[in-house]
Amino acid sequence: MVKPTLVSNSIRAHRETAGLTQAELARSIGVTRQTLIAIEQERYSPTLELAFQIARAFGVGLDDLFQYPAAAPKEG
Repeated sequence: MVKPTLVSNSIRAHRETAGLTQAELARSIGVTRQTLIAIEQERYSPTLELAFQIARAFGVGLDDLFQYPAAAPKEG
């Protein structure tokens, strides 16, 4: 079983604002539509290189597009 990713993203919102379909964005960054769907649905975390490509497609920084939860405070 695949471990779920902790990385969340706002790719879909950025893509819809830009007026792009999943197929158009996928083609522009060199992945399949199925891969993009999995990333948008947070079932798959992209490589760092692919994350940069997606962010550049929208002209935003990585942390504008991807979020990772802050570490929980340590008890003690």
